Amino acid sequence: MRAPERVAGRYLTQSRLGAGGMSTVYLATDEVLERPVAVKLLAEHLAEDEAFVARFRREALAVARLQHPNIVQIFDSGQDPESGRHFIVMEYVEGPSCAELLREHKTLDVEQAAGIVRDACHGLDYAHRAGVIHRDVKPGNLLVSADSGTAKLADFGIAKAAHQSRITQTGSVLGTAAYLSPEQAHGEPAGPVSDIYSLGVCAYQFLTGRLPHEYGSLTELALKQRQESVEPIRALRPEVPEELDRAVRVALAVDPHDRYGSALEFATAVTAGLQGETTGATERLETDSTQALPLDTAATSALPREAPVPAPPRRRAAPPAPRGEAAPDRAAETSAARARRRRRFANTVLVLAVLLAGIGIAIALSSAGGGDEIRPVVEDSVRNQVDALRDLIEQNSE
Repeated sequence: MRAPERVAGRYLTQSRLGAGGMSTVYLATDEVLERPVAVKLLAEHLAEDEAFVARFRREALAVARLQHPNIVQIFDSGQDPESGRHFIVMEYVEGPSCAELLREHKTLDVEQAAGIVRDACHGLDYAHRAGVIHRDVKPGNLLVSADSGTAKLADFGIAKAAHQSRITQTGSVLGTAAYLSPEQAHGEPAGPVSDIYSLGVCAYQFLTGRLPHEYGSLTELALKQRQESVEPIRALRPEVPEELDRAVRVALAVDPHDRYGSALEFATAVTAGLQGETTGATERLETDSTQALPLDTAATSALPREAPVPAPPRRRAAPPAPRGEAAPDRAAETSAARARRRRRFANTVLVLAVLLAGIGIAIALSSAGGGDEIRPVVEDSVRNQVDALRDLIEQNSE
């Protein structure tokens, strides 16, 4: 169906900017304020769902209160009296979406990609502190101003309204499956960390030209998210700083608690990573990946060990003051880190107790001489194992 020539008696439609399963966006002129705007007309079949329309209006009102340089502002919404079409009037951003940039260039310049992600983080942090979750962060909803290069997030609210009204469309899922967080893919509620994961997928795609997980169905994607690790960005694009690679992959952690505590923390890590510096969160990824390796067994403990080569010290980035906003509270992060260390230490003590008991039994049996089939325990081997166990205790007590 053709768009009405004039919406709400004041928005003169001109050309179509884009279309999707739920809406079509037109460039229009606000004849009252004499400025260009973007008018989104909802698909006609959505008007039949009264619950969706009611929730959509509430979400539009919530998003209209968000005024931030990295969020596309909503100016007006309602129902056109002549056509009956529900509409939203938004700020017009003259410039491409990140989806269009990817189609044209396959990958983005490293600094440009970091700048877009940083801008999006600031927009998300502002929205999250206002109690608004995006739920559908993807390249198509990231618009880049041709004049300033500033990135702006669009389409807040519509995803939540559709989800709560249980609207489904044949051959599609809510949002784009590739950018859904693992918890969203399993049907769990979305939160701020879900938006952070989705933005992490965008960042990975900006830098590599591919998604973190290739998939053929939503089920396959959910399995790969849980079972497969994300290939390092540097393996696909070596010129990306290692610290920036790590900063993006923290956002892609499967466990929501292992991601950034806030979008602002993500922005800080990206800024530092671009400069070859690390933050507490990016260093945590390196530590956790090391701790994930299996503990030494009794057999491997007896093997000779080479002295570890100390890694060169990393520069630690001081969190910048982001646009006049307060830095995030790291108390929760510190508490979580201590809890993880306590759990690792408790598991290590349990393993060591079992191993020491086994060594003691072996020594006792060899001393008893009760049977020809029992092999004597070599003193050097026992000493090596004890020394190795002592090293392991010290390492896991740090």
